[in-house]
Amino acid sequence: MKNRIVRGIAGTFILISLLLAIYVNINWLWFTAFVGANLLQSSLTKWCLMDTILEKVFKVKS
Repeated sequence: MKNRIVRGIAGTFILISLLLAIYVNINWLWFTAFVGANLLQSSLTKWCLMDTILEKVFKVKS
């Protein structure tokens, strides 16, 4: 369940930042790059900051 939530949040962040880059300011693409880098990092290290945040804030377990 937690993996689906993390993927949903990441996808939402990416789509929102792309829309903001198109309609507000191109610099929002830096946020898109940040989300992508975090996804890549979590695939290599098997640690994800969003997992930790979900566990602490919403008590969501694996």
